[in-house]
Amino acid sequence: MAKDEFVGKKSAAAGGWGALKSCGRRLMEARRPLSGARTMLKANQPDGFDCPGCAWGDPEHGSSFEFCENGVKAVAWEATRKRVTPDFFATHSVTELRGWSDYELEQQGRLTDPLRYDPQTDRYHAIDWDTAFAEIGAALKALDHPDRAEFYTSGRASNEAAFLYQMFVRLYGTNNFPDCSNMCHEASGVALIDAIGIGKGTVQLEDFEKADAVFVFGQNPGTNHPRMLADLRKATARGCNVVVFNTLKEKGLMRFADPQNKVEMLLGGSKPTSTDYFQPRLGGDMAAVRGMAKVVFAADDAALAAGNPSVLDHAFIGQHCDGLDDWRAVVEATGWPQIEEQSGLSRAQIERAAAVYLAADSVIATWAMGITQHRHSVQTIREIANLLFLRGNIGREGAGLCPVRGHSNVQGDRTMGIDEKAPAALIDAMERELGVALPRAEGHNVIAAIGAMLGGSARAFIGLGGNFARATPDSALIAKALMGLDLTVNVATKLNHSHLLPGRKSYILPCLGRTEIDRNSQGTRQIVTVEDSMSMVHGSGGINLPASKALKSEVAIIAGIAQATVGNGVVDWQALGDDNDKVRDLIGRVLPGFADFNTRVRQPRGFWLRNPAAEREWRTPTGRANFAAHPLPQQTEWQRVQGQAGRFVLQTFRSHDQYNTTIYALDDRYRGVYGERRVVFMNADDMRALGAETGDRVDLTGPDEDGVERLAEDFRLVPYDMPQGCVAGYYPELNLLVPHGAYGEKSFTPTLKSVIVTIRRR
Repeated sequence: MAKDEFVGKKSAAAGGWGALKSCGRRLMEARRPLSGARTMLKANQPDGFDCPGCAWGDPEHGSSFEFCENGVKAVAWEATRKRVTPDFFATHSVTELRGWSDYELEQQGRLTDPLRYDPQTDRYHAIDWDTAFAEIGAALKALDHPDRAEFYTSGRASNEAAFLYQMFVRLYGTNNFPDCSNMCHEASGVALIDAIGIGKGTVQLEDFEKADAVFVFGQNPGTNHPRMLADLRKATARGCNVVVFNTLKEKGLMRFADPQNKVEMLLGGSKPTSTDYFQPRLGGDMAAVRGMAKVVFAADDAALAAGNPSVLDHAFIGQHCDGLDDWRAVVEATGWPQIEEQSGLSRAQIERAAAVYLAADSVIATWAMGITQHRHSVQTIREIANLLFLRGNIGREGAGLCPVRGHSNVQGDRTMGIDEKAPAALIDAMERELGVALPRAEGHNVIAAIGAMLGGSARAFIGLGGNFARATPDSALIAKALMGLDLTVNVATKLNHSHLLPGRKSYILPCLGRTEIDRNSQGTRQIVTVEDSMSMVHGSGGINLPASKALKSEVAIIAGIAQATVGNGVVDWQALGDDNDKVRDLIGRVLPGFADFNTRVRQPRGFWLRNPAAEREWRTPTGRANFAAHPLPQQTEWQRVQGQAGRFVLQTFRSHDQYNTTIYALDDRYRGVYGERRVVFMNADDMRALGAETGDRVDLTGPDEDGVERLAEDFRLVPYDMPQGCVAGYYPELNLLVPHGAYGEKSFTPTLKSVIVTIRRR
């Protein structure tokens, strides 16, 4: 490919014919187009069908499938006719497969049989389920302490699987739960628990229909949660201001062509998804919000001086909040020069955003990983919450805080108890139910688990879905750490790189996908449940035949490992593994809000998990919503490299044809990149300063203060509308540049959006 052949036309808007064509290609490439299309058309089942594409709320609250490009890709990816049978491994060694790309591995199709690694032949071989469970159980029991094992969870796991998993692990004796939330929205949970007493958003989908203004921070819904685009477009169409703060100009945050609108598709039209678009420097969002707060306080002073009513909601603040005076003092002590330099925005731009906020009676603030993956992410989210508190924008219609999760059940996993901090109320309830003592000491999050593996204290890794080796920072170090373990086990639907880094004993356990029929021993079709970003819990029942008769559900696999490891003395694992209804009955006895679970989740709308903060009930130590008086960072990463030739701040993100570490194809239609993933997006002026042109090849060097060399070789440059000094590229290819020791304060989330790199032309 010539140096500029991979760069082509960008979409004029998100959605539209490009989305439909992309969906058609994905269905055809799956070699099961009729089955994939049938899944789309029949997704509206009596028990509901959960789109595995993202955690954005469903307009029918879980009982229908709304068209979305990501959803079609996710379903087609799972519904493929391609199969990875034991014969595949007879042809390909693990060492050979390790050299394949993520895309090439996943294109081979669905795993069909449980597998065990043979180090003598460097191949996986088929094994029966009972033997696999027995050997895994024996290996776990052979460890000298339960804390030697790490139990990872992906957000694709259902509520039933997550609950059973955490119960098994705690009965085994540890709280080591490195989880996908540790790498994405942990900062949201930490910040919101301190601010409002619960680590979840306070809005429901209907609130977007009633808001006067929506502030969108650090997210790209066109690629990550496309159904949100329809809600933003509807909001702007009815006169709501949608204000975007995002470092890159993203198509989905500007215009959206609705593929379900026949007239619009015929005429090639589109409509705006935002009214204002600001591009802060990486790490500059907190300073931007701080500037907005300065404007609000100044407007309040001016109103009072003129004898007009205050612009603040003093009734809300007086009745519900603590700490305003301390925060206001910090805001007023922060000068405009610092705000402008850190944010990269002018005072006039920030004043415009503040004017929108002041003019709106009801405001929603929504954010994603562009906010959560920095050193000061917790402080930034507290600043956003502070701003909303000023005018009472929480606990009423059309207003509130809205972190947007990625995977379809990442929020549900935490609700079900996947939490290394072992919440006391959960442990108390489980001890009452089970009649035994459970561990209460804090376990390992992802960063701690990496440290334990690198240090040798962790000896086993169990992965419930996901691709741990590629999702985590410091990819090269993680690979060596996994291969040094005594035991690695991965529950999965398709082959990925984590499976190719076997420990001394290693197993791949293939599971049913979300689209597939799951029958128990009585032949009854089963459902699983998930919780979306709006705290709606709904059921999901597959309609496709399983990819292999040998597949088991995640619930059955967990129960099998648990029975072989901790036995049936406390829990009847065989009964739970066979009947999801029994798991839900158990959940209903243990977790608040899940009473009568089986009946309520089968209602067409599912049900909403009550959020106390949404009703202005603050379960914080003060009993109130808390302002936070954090100073701005002394320096952001951008400020540290300012003026240094060849030094930039890197953010990693998804291409349009991927979902987390899953690569559907090699295109990024909205950014105009085709057939290539080894690219770096850069401001055109920065490219000229390097003496570079589109397609020129560069090497990137990451931080090396810890003595580790981090080098990403042979990437191509692409000019893009973004602030100078900031660059961007895809993960997982660039995760090797992110030190595992670089993480957010209080959140321990890897700083994947603020990595200092050096770029040199080849």
